[in-house]
Amino acid sequence: MQLYIQDVAASATRPARELKGFARITLAAGERRTVRFELGPEHLGAHDRRMRFAVEPGQFKLYVGNSSVGGLEGRFEVTD
Repeated sequence: MQLYIQDVAASATRPARELKGFARITLAAGERRTVRFELGPEHLGAHDRRMRFAVEPGQFKLYVGNSSVGGLEGRFEVTD
């Protein structure tokens, strides 16, 4: 499983999808498993124009799947 984020309205250019977590799992036919990822400020922030690391308030998108294409999508908002 791979976890990607997208900062929807970043003040600086960031990749469309940034890999922030992954877990290698093997499933037998019909098997199900819960995979958990934890995101903290270190996963959401980026360096600004002055090269200071900061997490900007705003909308983020999450993508979870077996590649960077498709998968499940969710949204959340970071507030002040």
